[in-house]
Amino acid sequence: VKQLAELVSHDSPEQLLIALEPEAASIYCRKLRLHQVIDLSLRPMSNGFSLESDGSRPFDSSFRQAREQLRKARHSRTFLVESGTGEFWSEMQTGDRYIVADCGGGTVDLTVHQIEQPQGTLKELYKASGGPYGAVGVDLAFEAMLCQIFGEDFIDSFKAKRPAAWVDLTIAFEARKRTATPGRSNGLNISLPFSFIDYYKRHRGQSVETALRKSNMNIVKWSSQGMLRLTAEAMNELFQPTINNIIKHIEELMKKQEVQGVRFLFLVGGFAESPMLQQAVQNALGQTCRIIIPQDVGLTILKGAVLFGLDPTVVRVRRCPLTYGVGVLNRFVEGRHPRDKLLVKEGREWCTDILDRFVSVDQSVALGEVVRRSYTPARTGQRKIIINIYCSATDDVVYISDPGVRKCGAITLDLPEALPGTVAGVERREIRATMQFGDTEIKVMAVDVASERTVRATIDFLSN
Repeated sequence: VKQLAELVSHDSPEQLLIALEPEAASIYCRKLRLHQVIDLSLRPMSNGFSLESDGSRPFDSSFRQAREQLRKARHSRTFLVESGTGEFWSEMQTGDRYIVADCGGGTVDLTVHQIEQPQGTLKELYKASGGPYGAVGVDLAFEAMLCQIFGEDFIDSFKAKRPAAWVDLTIAFEARKRTATPGRSNGLNISLPFSFIDYYKRHRGQSVETALRKSNMNIVKWSSQGMLRLTAEAMNELFQPTINNIIKHIEELMKKQEVQGVRFLFLVGGFAESPMLQQAVQNALGQTCRIIIPQDVGLTILKGAVLFGLDPTVVRVRRCPLTYGVGVLNRFVEGRHPRDKLLVKEGREWCTDILDRFVSVDQSVALGEVVRRSYTPARTGQRKIIINIYCSATDDVVYISDPGVRKCGAITLDLPEALPGTVAGVERREIRATMQFGDTEIKVMAVDVASERTVRATIDFLSN
């Protein structure tokens, strides 16, 4: 994929280094200084409803401050790479842990790291996990609300016949979605394109105002300015399913044994700018850990990727996201192996499709860790050996034909004629296969010991 995109040449594939998004965010967060973060935990809310002496909610000013800082940071193009770790970590001890929740448009990705002092490297404690709980869920909830009011058949027809106007409507909602805040008393107005109003009149024979009235959806009104007026209750209903999924996703992760004792939860990504999400996470998880938002939250991953490029060894230990292995033949054992796996070659009975596991899902692997195996060709005099590499999301697989196992790569090694001084067809060749883990890509190598012929490959995640 790298070469097809013309990002690297065939001779120098190492010129491109892949950075993992959740890791990049984590790497940047560990560099933060106190003036670069918004700490939602500084002014805790008792029971979630207490008031300040002036009658305002304690978080109101915090969220106003957060929104203003984020607005300023969005226009900043300054990026200073600072040496060492940020002030945040000055008091952290070896073994302290934190979660980074990357809340984007389509997904929310979580990663858990443990900081290792004094070198400041990171150890992944639990394999990075993701879920389809991004900000687009709020947009889909808005579309479902429109379907409930105007009819799903009309909305589908309007999207197909007036695509430009539909885009205008979604953009108008996106703009209002960004201004939604918790505790807001007044509603939000959304302009309906004229073509929407006209198309509905011709399609249904009645006005959108009449449709709203007949829908009995009291949380959506028709304003005198000819706009949809979403009450605060309506905005809450649109946000809640997605926000609840995000919080549930984080809570389930925090129950894992490997994630006990987390001190910080960093919210990053575009959706992390939403005060609706910020307060919901603070209310649900603020008693467990401190909720931190980088000021330049939308650029966190980009800046972290730059830091990773400067020092790829910063993440010293990762968790393997999948089980990886090689498909091999083993001697057939009656009673242990199923008969449908029996293969007879040159009078010998073999069991086909066995997965020889190199590493298991969620296994801890250090940077550069190498796993080695030795094989021999199934037939004497064989001139070529193909090593097929397979992966699985579970660790309970035995055969490459088991459900959930898929081929993710292959390397082919040409075997030259038997060497002088050996009897052809008698001496079996030794093929050494290695997989190198711990990096953002898995490197595979096979060596014919007799001829020292070597082939290398990188498992291509993107095309699988």
